[in-house]
This record gives sequence, structure tokens and C-alpha cells, in this order.
Amino acid sequence: MFRIVEKSRFSEKVVRLVVEAPRVARSRRPGHFVIVRTGAGGERIPLTIADADTEIGTVTLVVQEVGASTRNICALEPGDCFDDLVGPLGRATDISLKGTVVCCGGGVGTAPLLPIIQAMKEAGNRVISVLAARTRELIILEDDVRRFSDEVIIMTDDGSYGTKGLVTQGLENVLLREHIDEVVAIGPAVMMKFVSLLTKKYDVPTICSLNTIMVDGTGMCGACRVTVDGRMRFVCVDGPEFDAHKVDFDEMIMRMKAYNNYGHD
Repeated sequence: MFRIVEKSRFSEKVVRLVVEAPRVARSRRPGHFVIVRTGAGGERIPLTIADADTEIGTVTLVVQEVGASTRNICALEPGDCFDDLVGPLGRATDISLKGTVVCCGGGVGTAPLLPIIQAMKEAGNRVISVLAARTRELIILEDDVRRFSDEVIIMTDDGSYGTKGLVTQGLENVLLREHIDEVVAIGPAVMMKFVSLLTKKYDVPTICSLNTIMVDGTGMCGACRVTVDGRMRFVCVDGPEFDAHKVDFDEMIMRMKAYNNYGHD
């Protein structure tokens, strides 16, 4: 059992949970994720590790309520436990000295982006972070992002905070003014698609972290398969990060809609 020791809310439907998982905390690297389950018949939910404390043995997870299973997770309180917490899973982010890196986070995508921002900065890179959401209340972890960024640009669809516009507009302003060595994008699939199209135009290497539907997390079920560079890949074991310019986002988005009418997250 994996006990929740702390809970806070970013907004009505976005929750931050700190969970006891000492072995996962020791092994986790930026880019890794876990799969959690609550209740005997609970659905297996993949969640990227937003932070870890190796001294006290905890990992931090950010959960957005989008369906029955995530609603149950968001209802948990300190003292409650996950029945299962499996990980760390996936391949860690390639962290190295690249030069100037732009990290783009859309909504709750900022949570898995944060450890990458921190690691990129600690590796000696100049880090520009572009955070985007529909409205101000959906911008999360801004203070943490600012601690490890040389510059932070905020974009909101409704203009309630930062600059009115999409993440691509904030990113393009940076691409027009200076040389960028790499872009990292994490957020909704459609956001990553358009970031990829933009950076391909400017010939800037781009990494995305895919958020496909997963079941077992070990490459056995095939639910998370995507096409990358014309080949079938499994997000859970080959990713979750891929060269964004090689991902077939249209196919991925279509497959993610397959369960929309079945009440799944």
C-alpha cells in the first residue's frame, strides 16, 4: 500500500498528491512515470512523476479529474492509500548540455515538464519556459518553474494572465528573436502537434512526451501504440518521449478518441 501524506489543489479539478514510495523515489529520473490503481477493480492510470524526495521517500503526482477513475483518485485524502503504484516506467529524458532549451507546458503538462526544466538547468543550459492554459487558474507550478528558468512566458487563451494567445504564439516569438537548440513540449496531444509543426518550420529539434491510453505499462497490451518515423512504437516502453517531428499525431489523436463514448478516462 502506498500512503498519501499530503494533498493540495491547484484548481477544482487538478490535485497534487505526495505519496510514500521510497524505492520509486530513489530510482526516478526526469521523464519517468508510474501507473497507479485505487480500489479492487480500479482502472490503471499512468501519471508522470512531477517531483521526488529521496530523503523521506516520497513522489509527487499531479492528477486532473477527467473521468470516474481520476475522480476517485482526486477524492483521496492524506492517510488513504493507492492499492498499487508501479514504476518508475518508461525511458528517462536525455539530459545534456545543449545550449538554449525552450520547455513548453500545456495545462497539467507543466507537472511532468518541471523535473525536465530543473535537470536541463542543472546541466548548464539556458532554459526558457513557456506555460500555457485556457485560463489563469489552470497555470500550475509557476513559482517552481521560475526557480529553474532563465525566463518564463505565460500564455492564456482568454488573456486572464500573462499574454493572450496560444503556446505556439509564445514559442514563435522566442524562435524569431534568437537561436534555440532544442524544444521540449508536454501537454495535450493537439498542442504538441502544433508545436511540432511550428518547430519543424524553423528546423529546431523537438522532443514531446506522449500521453496515450495505457493498460499494463510494459509493452504487452499494445494499447499505447503510436507510429513514429513510419514504425509502430509503444509509448510505455519505447517512450514516453519521442522526436516530435516523427510522430504521427493525427493517428494518435484519432486512437485516443476511441474510448470517448465508453466512460473511460
